[in-house]
Formats: sequence, C-alpha cells, structure tokens
Amino acid sequence: MNSNRGDQVRRDGRARLAVLISGSGRSLENLAAVIARGELEARIELVLSSRRTAFGLERARRLGLEACVRRRCDFATTADFSAAVFDELRQRSIDIACLMGFLSLLEIPADFDRRVLNIHPALLPDFGGKGMYGSHVHEAVLRAGRAQSGCTVHYCNNAYDQGAILLQRRCPVLPDDTAETLAARVFELEKLAFPEALRQVLGS
Repeated sequence: MNSNRGDQVRRDGRARLAVLISGSGRSLENLAAVIARGELEARIELVLSSRRTAFGLERARRLGLEACVRRRCDFATTADFSAAVFDELRQRSIDIACLMGFLSLLEIPADFDRRVLNIHPALLPDFGGKGMYGSHVHEAVLRAGRAQSGCTVHYCNNAYDQGAILLQRRCPVLPDDTAETLAARVFELEKLAFPEALRQVLGS
C-alpha cells in the first residue's frame, strides 16, 4: 500500500481504522457515531490504549470494539514501544491509525508514512510539543491572551505535533473563558474536524 490519497480505501469502500487513546475516549465515541450514521465509509477494527485505566477502554467495550493495551513503561525504548504498537496494527491490516488523545510518542515506520493522524486542541504550530495536552494547552492559550483557538488535524512524524497539517478549525476565545469552557468549545470543533480529515485522506 502506498500513501496516495484514496489508496487506503478497501474494495468494500470501508477503510480499516485503529484508534489510539490514553484517556476518556470521547473522540472515539464520536467517531463511532459518525460511522454509524453513515457519514464516513470506515470501520474501527481496534482500539489501542497506552493506559490500562483509560476510560476509553470501557467505551470501546460498550461499543463492541476490540481493544488492547500497550504501555510505554513496559518497553525499554520508544523504538521498541512503537514496534509493538505497529505490529498490532499490521496484524489487523489497519489502513489509518487515528491518534485521539494518545500521549505517548511514536516512531512512525516507513509503511505507515502519512497513515497516522493526530488531533491537537490548538492551532499548531502554536501551543504544541511535549507536555502540551489537555488543559495544559488551553491554559497556555489563555495566558498568551489569544483571541482565537481551535484544533488541528495533522499527519504524525517522529516529533510531537510537528507533522504536516491537514486542516484546522477555529473558534473565538471569550473574555470570561476558563480552561474548561475553552476546552468544551474546542472539543465541539474536534468532533467535526477528525471525520473531515479522514474523508479528505480517504478521498471520500
């Protein structure tokens, strides 16, 4: 398989997705709902969590999705951890890996180049990098006094939040915003942005 747009589409028109999580799995649940409504020609073949306690594993169970755990602390190096993750994906013939709140750095192998997407709750290249996740991002946006925030879907490379940007969605930062209220507004954009990016990548 090469990485040209549309090459990931299967003969039945449905791409095989893996969703990688570390937390609550809200984005996983949203993606499953988008697929169920017929708005994306895909199916979620695997949910992989970097934490045994991630509530997203419970969401996966409720959705009837196969799930597994691969913890970074169980491997000596990032390379070893990444190899284990991508071996799981290859075993299930995954077309696209969707990082949705996955907090562990991955080294992307050549056969998954431009087949790993991440969503970040800010307008990259600002407010990205190691340690910039969840409320930390929104607090940084507020401290900087920005008038706008939003989310970014990008291809993954071997550094945090530095891959080529696919699309962004924007929202205002309001004078009375807290990290929590800004996060809620940004998440509504994320629910639209990731399916949109997948449709773009899959040419559908």
